[in-house]
Amino acid sequence: MGRVSGTEKQEFTEMENAEFSDFQLICHVRDALSAVTLGDRENYDELVGYLHRKESPNPDEIALLETTLKALSGTVSSIDSVHHESLLSALYRMSLWNYGASIMDALIELIISLAASNGKYIDWSLELLVNNFTPPYHLMNSLKQESGIEKKNKVLSRVHAAFEAIAVLVPLAPLRLSPIVVQRMPLTYSKGPLESGAIGEIVGVTMLPAIVDRLIELDVEIGWDGLLHEDAKGIFEMELDDAELEDGDDNMLAAEYLNRKSLEGNTIADKLDSLIELTFLHLESCQSSGRLSEVFDVLLRSFKRTILNAYKSKFTQFVVFYACALDPEDCGVKFAMVLTELFVSNVYPPNTRMSAVAYLASYLSRAKFVSAALVASILQRLVDWCLNYCLSHDANMNPRAHQVFYSGCQALMYMLCFRMRSLMDAPRLKMQLLNMPMEPILQHKLNPLKVCLPTVVVEFLRQAKAAKLFMTSESFAFDDMLESDLSRAFGGIDRLDMFFPFDPCLLKKSESYIRPHFARWSKIKCDGADDGEFSESGSEASDDDFADMNENDMIEGDMMVSVQAGLDFDPDLNRMSITPKNKPLLHLHQQNARMPARIRPSTSPESL
Repeated sequence: MGRVSGTEKQEFTEMENAEFSDFQLICHVRDALSAVTLGDRENYDELVGYLHRKESPNPDEIALLETTLKALSGTVSSIDSVHHESLLSALYRMSLWNYGASIMDALIELIISLAASNGKYIDWSLELLVNNFTPPYHLMNSLKQESGIEKKNKVLSRVHAAFEAIAVLVPLAPLRLSPIVVQRMPLTYSKGPLESGAIGEIVGVTMLPAIVDRLIELDVEIGWDGLLHEDAKGIFEMELDDAELEDGDDNMLAAEYLNRKSLEGNTIADKLDSLIELTFLHLESCQSSGRLSEVFDVLLRSFKRTILNAYKSKFTQFVVFYACALDPEDCGVKFAMVLTELFVSNVYPPNTRMSAVAYLASYLSRAKFVSAALVASILQRLVDWCLNYCLSHDANMNPRAHQVFYSGCQALMYMLCFRMRSLMDAPRLKMQLLNMPMEPILQHKLNPLKVCLPTVVVEFLRQAKAAKLFMTSESFAFDDMLESDLSRAFGGIDRLDMFFPFDPCLLKKSESYIRPHFARWSKIKCDGADDGEFSESGSEASDDDFADMNENDMIEGDMMVSVQAGLDFDPDLNRMSITPKNKPLLHLHQQNARMPARIRPSTSPESL
């Protein structure tokens, strides 16, 4: 093709002042694009100039821009990524947020046409669309106004529709979209491609594993310098200061409040919190559309691949927890069963099995939505497995050689610390629990009571004695113990003996979703004990005493707390703290009282 004649240049320049047919416009634009390869850039540069944003365009300039975009849509086969780099760059910088409906529609049409015309423009088109999930900085504040919300809806609806159109024209586009979305996650919360709508159905399931991978990356980056320690003595016993809490935070223990405050200003934690909240919203939309079961299968595979063995993960696992809370009968049960199978199957490496049973114990202990019957069923399987292990191993105590066994025993005791009450309150489940052969396991030469985390053992034995769980309780030592090197040995370098993955979430936004479904620790006081310590006479509470508690002691159905007479307790479980109000620590010690017990995570700031 030869150079563009002077007459053609004049016609192109006068395009904004003359009426052209669509065919003529496309021909003029195609000629301008082709002339670049011959060294003539005059008309091409003028064309690119029309795409540059003007602060206050007049109606003629808006009409010219719309015409140019439509003409480019008809010439996408002539656009070359090398010769027309400045054109593609100008288009890439365009934001739907800066224009009215007519320009937005014309730009969307061009993006779809480019994606469908050549495979090399698919990523470019998807990236441009993803960029438009976030408004330009100068428009951020307007999103809180009615006009800004209306603009947001107009932009996002067009972006969703464009993704859907591209997915139809290019079936592999959703696979290309997943990593692009993950790489461009916003720093602060902004509703985007994981929300309900067409894009949710098209790419939601595909991109979920990539989202989980990104969450894990952020999770393990959060530093806990100065906050972590491995002293297990405080898991059940900790003193609570009378720290004043801000409005809206009065349901937190002082320690948890201070730990959460320590995360304020941490940009990684803020970003993770926003992304987890966004994922929660996606799961809610999946539930509303009847797709949660399908999405949960994908999430479960991602959990096994990414989260399960990421021992430094503190928050990402709550994505799975929330999915289970949305559908307890399907997802909730399935998660428990998968974890159980991972533990009892000997085809997996020891660390995977130990992590699985730690997740299982923490999940069944914390999830309010899990039925006592399911807990009893899982307990029975764990007890049967542990008993068979004892019968097939005539060996003495060895923490490193029998790590999986000890992790199973600790999981049993940990779950019963939380669930003993609900099981004993149901006659059928109480009988099932009493018939479980736990004594042969605990009295075996492997001696799990000496190897497992002492604070878990002590709390378990305290409740077991009160419930008369064992026929020969005298054979067990119910005295308090300090942490030993034995639990460190079986826990290994990752301290799986102190791995409680579903301890309270410290991310503010995420925790607000989890809170209604989450059981916080409340200590069960036994008759004949002084704030949790048994009397010197060793008297035990009867079964009736154990079950007969007034309604003020009932907390969230399964969880109970006993109120000592004369002390001001708030029976609301959401208050978390069961420390007597307005009682200084010195006064408590003078009364020979022990601070109330509570579970806290050993691998997160709540450990303090």
